[in-house]
Amino acid sequence: MINTNIFNSSKEGGRGVALPMFFCLYIAQSIPSSFFATALQVMMREAQYPLAVIGLLQLVKLPWVLKFLWSPLVDRQCITGRDFKRCIIGSECIYAFFIILAGQFDISHVHLVILLVSLSLVASATQDIATDALAILMHKGRDKNLVNSMQSMGSFGGTMIGSGVLLLVLNQWGWRTVTTCLGLFVLFMLIPLLMRKNIQIEQKSKEKRARLIDFASFFAQKGIWRQVGFLVLYYACIIGILSMVRPWLVDLGYSMKEIGVMSGIVGTSAAFLASLSGGFIVRRIGVYKARILFACLILVTTLCFLGMSFLGTPTTAMLYGAIILLWCSYGMATIVVYTSAMECVRPGREGTDFTVQTVITHLSGIIMATLSGTLAGHLGFQGLFATEVGITLIMILYVLIVFKLKHAN
Repeated sequence: MINTNIFNSSKEGGRGVALPMFFCLYIAQSIPSSFFATALQVMMREAQYPLAVIGLLQLVKLPWVLKFLWSPLVDRQCITGRDFKRCIIGSECIYAFFIILAGQFDISHVHLVILLVSLSLVASATQDIATDALAILMHKGRDKNLVNSMQSMGSFGGTMIGSGVLLLVLNQWGWRTVTTCLGLFVLFMLIPLLMRKNIQIEQKSKEKRARLIDFASFFAQKGIWRQVGFLVLYYACIIGILSMVRPWLVDLGYSMKEIGVMSGIVGTSAAFLASLSGGFIVRRIGVYKARILFACLILVTTLCFLGMSFLGTPTTAMLYGAIILLWCSYGMATIVVYTSAMECVRPGREGTDFTVQTVITHLSGIIMATLSGTLAGHLGFQGLFATEVGITLIMILYVLIVFKLKHAN
């Protein structure tokens, strides 16, 4: 039986796990960004904007790709628990302000809306840097796995609500009402943090304060390229299949509504639950064994999709099973990635080092999603799935060889 006390435990001095607080902070990041990424595309296409203009929406992702540039500033300024609290609250208030402001303009002012959304995500990315660093400093040992579960659950839960539920009510409530509610929701998610009056963390050394170039010096650490290779490879194949599963379902004759239910609701719900269970698994068996276990699960997933591609037309039940397995693999893999990233941060540079590692996974995912489209176009979906199986086998060999050596040392 799961010990529910771990969700509310508090160690002396205000340290220890604070899982509900971190879940609220992470889901506050995810829901608005998921909503904007989906809703703006739909609204702009309905307003008959050219695809070239719709392509500008990709610019709103830049703050989350470039956030490593100002992460040392956050690390440098946030020394005490009060500093982190002030930074998170300030960033989230600015985040909410720009969300509400963006909602005051209709889609005819698309460039202004995109600018305001981008500014909101700069604030959101800053909140994320501070939240990640605070999570690392407040949680030690096995507790890291559980706070990483909150991060993944917040991400997947936000995706399901932001790109699913809110999109369904957009026509009924209207753009201004939905964005206003989103801004208020972001502020509401600050309540657990505001209620936690005493946040104490391990005191930072003044000699180890972050420098502006520390995002680059991360790569100069001895043995760090083992971790970089792991971040690039570990769920690259999962991202590749996720990016192409919707077009594949279209080719199989499924409607957009059916695909939305299968992947957007059932799939992300599975990932949400898998993230929680993945945290407990990593907590119990450790990162080393979890890397191998979840890698094998990813291999089973890729083999499942390859096997279905030989069937021609898989049954709906088979597709549901494969999609649930796909999202579960993704959800569990994120726990290993985040936990291993927390173990590779330097004192005083927690936010910077964790941010650099998450950016590596984002860039790897973008590259893999792009290559998957090219592979599917040239080799077909069967060729794509076969390639993903090959990448997964390479990843498993990498984990077994590289981390066996590290574990032995």
